[in-house]
Amino acid sequence: MSTTPESTVETAAGEDPAGPRFPLFALFALATAVFITSLTETLPAGLLPAMSGSLGVSESATGQTVTIYALGTVLTAIPLSGATAGWRRKPLLLTAMTGFAVANTVTAVSSEYFPTMVARFVAGVAAGLAWALLAGYARRMVPAHLQGRAIAIAMAGIPVALCLGVPAGTFLGQAAGWRTAFLAMTALTALLLVWIAAAVPDFPGHRSGERPKLLPTLRVPGVVPVLFVTLVFVLAHTILYAYIATFLAGLGMGGSTDLVLLAFGIASIASIWLVGAQIHRRLRLLTIVSSLLVAAAALLLATIAHDPVLIYASAVLWGLGWGGVPTLLQTAAGEAGGESADAAQAMLVTLWNVAMAAGGVVGGVLLGLAGSGSFPWAVLLLMLPVIVVVVAARRHGFPAETQG
Repeated sequence: MSTTPESTVETAAGEDPAGPRFPLFALFALATAVFITSLTETLPAGLLPAMSGSLGVSESATGQTVTIYALGTVLTAIPLSGATAGWRRKPLLLTAMTGFAVANTVTAVSSEYFPTMVARFVAGVAAGLAWALLAGYARRMVPAHLQGRAIAIAMAGIPVALCLGVPAGTFLGQAAGWRTAFLAMTALTALLLVWIAAAVPDFPGHRSGERPKLLPTLRVPGVVPVLFVTLVFVLAHTILYAYIATFLAGLGMGGSTDLVLLAFGIASIASIWLVGAQIHRRLRLLTIVSSLLVAAAALLLATIAHDPVLIYASAVLWGLGWGGVPTLLQTAAGEAGGESADAAQAMLVTLWNVAMAAGGVVGGVLLGLAGSGSFPWAVLLLMLPVIVVVVAARRHGFPAETQG
């Protein structure tokens, strides 16, 4: 998801202008950067009880480590995009990823709540900086007819982080301590810095006139419905996902958090594959089905999820519904935005992180007022307007077919 309009292929210094080979190795480096940004944000979801005990605060307070990260991104993604528009891309990316290495290291070694929250905010700022250039960076590596493929590869880090990274981090945290999981993120980031320096081409910044205009984009038909669905869908997902370890502990399955997340992750990978194969022909249908699957999983968890088998079944339904959502919403925003696609994507990134921040806050409030059993009911309630808007936006926003 990019906040800068980089729609033409460019040649990096020292490279063949013909550029006949697809830069897969460099794109994998960008995908790894996306993976780190996404996993750093959501890693506490599977580690809340352990983090809470070490920091000496409640689990609802620990859940705000997700909120403060998202808040850092919300406050900085668009401003940093404008402020750094003229910077060369490679030094900017290296700066952003160094921020993650520092923030995750501080999180791993901190034994106090306040320094941990500061580190998480810094990580969110680094994410705001990274999101300002990653998707557009991928576009600039390839000719126009390959840009969609390049972006898809770079953005694959999002679902991989949610589907496999969090379960793996939860397992590592349970086996070796939650601090080890964050130190592992630092080690991966250090390797990525070397990878970027060696394999990713550099590009110049942009002229000031190329910055996206956000407010006029809201008047483009279809953009507002897509942004509404993004905000509410991600909010619903985050309320449960950010507190999944606490929710499962309330059902007597706290020790199975990694396995439940693994079931969710495997189902999400299947969803990603199905969505990728069918999105240009069935965007509308896929979005409706995804919404219904998440709602069905929430209903199951809210009513009859006292059997471990049903909990795993709910995780599978949830994963099948959620896995393709980032791809569906990014595509819908780009299609609805048309010539203003970059501005639509910038707002989608911001609202996505607003929803992540709000999900941590709302989940914490619900946990304190009504207990963890209220989470699936909240998800179900929020999914109802999502389904209504997707169904209603049949002409603009969520059409049957995309232009891709």
